[in-house]
Order: sequence, then structure tokens, then C-alpha cells
Amino acid sequence: MSRTGNSSKQQASTVTVETFIKQHGQELMLQTIGDCCGLNRRIVEPTVNRPGLALVGYKRYFASKRVQVFGSVETTYLRSLSPKEREDRYQWIFATRIPCVVFSRNLKPDPALLKAAKAACVPVFKTPLITMRFINLATLALEMLFAPRQNEMGCMVDILGVGVLIRGESGIGKSEAVLALIERGYSLVADDITRVTMIDNQHIVGTSYETTRNLMEIRGIGIIDVAAMFGVRSVTREKQVNLVVTLVHWDKAQKIDRLGIDQEVTRILGVEIPHIVIPVRPGRDMGRLIEVAAFQTKLKMAGINTAQALSERLLEKMTRDRESGT
Repeated sequence: MSRTGNSSKQQASTVTVETFIKQHGQELMLQTIGDCCGLNRRIVEPTVNRPGLALVGYKRYFASKRVQVFGSVETTYLRSLSPKEREDRYQWIFATRIPCVVFSRNLKPDPALLKAAKAACVPVFKTPLITMRFINLATLALEMLFAPRQNEMGCMVDILGVGVLIRGESGIGKSEAVLALIERGYSLVADDITRVTMIDNQHIVGTSYETTRNLMEIRGIGIIDVAAMFGVRSVTREKQVNLVVTLVHWDKAQKIDRLGIDQEVTRILGVEIPHIVIPVRPGRDMGRLIEVAAFQTKLKMAGINTAQALSERLLEKMTRDRESGT
């Protein structure tokens, strides 16, 4: 597992049909109809289109860059047309370079459509889901595929619903601190490399890579399976990042806010996340300190700011003393 201190940003501008099917085909219950060709075709827009207007002849605007869904309305209308009219509609739609076609409700496509799709090398799928259900799920799946994402070098743990990303230079004790938190009953999200994705342009969600999920590297011991060792409740698949904790050596720590009145923030994919720097030295229980930092963040999320309350209390006392002349 890499222990470098940099992050790498990735943002997909396009997604192929193959990527869409591999990552979300199972949950969308998609099955291939006919020849499986054209899987390298690109889905340029993260949403789904029903080609009803195009089928009736309105061709001024057609969302050809999206996944095309044929439901009961589209298939019923097509059956009402003559074979020649249907072929003309198919020829026009597939000439627009659509990524793929999905038939909902396990509807059976017209053989002429399959012939035109094969000629244009456009993949065709079916799903037992009702049309709107498929559209909703597919749109969410595509938004996830198109969402900005990057790798953050650090561990992540879920502490009572607070997602904490723990950063620091190699060997400072990030994994050991996470292990101590897991022993206290909290859950691991990712070790060493946390995959972060921006959702709805405002939330950052962290997860791990599939190949390293549930695994941790502990120096001197090696790779351990957290789920097998501590139980399935000791791991969480993904969690929103609510707090970033940076561990630094005590002698390298700069000026530290001892009261915590001014909330420091750091940016991940352009989103501001609360940030705390904790100095490390022998004898300090880093797991406990990170746990308390998460508790403090949880209180702040609930509207309770202890440092601010103390500051207001001191100001109030100074005002009373000044007015009383003492």
C-alpha cells in the first residue's frame, strides 16, 4: 500500500457503456439483447432520455448523448406504425450516434430495431424494472460515474456518524490510531488511500478501492482483514467526510489554536471541510484525541460550540465588571 502524501484528481468527462454496465448493470438488472457490440460507445451526459418526441417526428432537439429508454409508451406507439415507418424512425435515431438503448419492463424489441442497432453497432439491453424506476436509478448511477473524484492519501474512519479523514506523513501512526478506534467499536472506511467523490456539488463522500476494502496494513504485522478480525460492524463501505485530522510531529507543529474558537478548514474538491491539526509525541493516545475531535465536531454540527460559548461568557463577565467599575 502506498504511503505517499499527495492526492491525485480524476474527473471523467465521458463514460463508456461498458463502464456503466460493469459498475451498475447488476443493480439495474440489465441484460444484453442481440449482439453485444458497441460497448465502447461514450455516454456524454449523466442522465437518461425517453425518445418519444423523436419517434413521432419532432427532430429539432434530440438528446442523443444520453442513454435512451424505451418504455410501454414508446413500444406501443411503434407497433401502431407501418413497417416502413418504423424502419425510418430506427434509421434516424441510430444515425444520431446514441450510446445505447434500454427496454424497461422486459419489453421485447422489434426485430427491425435490433437489425438497425446491429448495423449502427449500438448495444441494446432490457431490464424488468418499470420505466420510471429505471430512470431514477440509472440517473443516480450516472451522476456517481460523472462526479468529480480524487484520491486522498490518508485513512478514514466512521466515529458515531462523523466521517473522519486522518492525514499525516508516512510512519506518523495513522493506521495505528485507526486500529485503536476500531477496537473502541468504530468502523473503518479506508486505510492509506481514501477515494473521495463530490456529491451534489456540496458533499464529499469517502470510500476505499474494492481490492483493498476491509484491509489494513499494520507495520510489523502486515495486512489484516478488519471485518474478519473485529466483525462486519467494524467496516463501513462509504461515509461523508465531516472532519479532516492532520497528525504532525510535535516539534514540527506550527501555531496551534488552543481554544478552538477559529475553525480551520481545508478544501477537498473545492468543498470546505473542518480541519484540525493534532501534534504527535510519545505517550499521547492519538486514537482517543481523534475520538474527542470527532465528538467536538458532532456537537458543532448540532449547534453546540463550547469554545464560542466560553468566549461569550468571558466577554459578558468583562462587560459586567466594567459596568460595575471593578
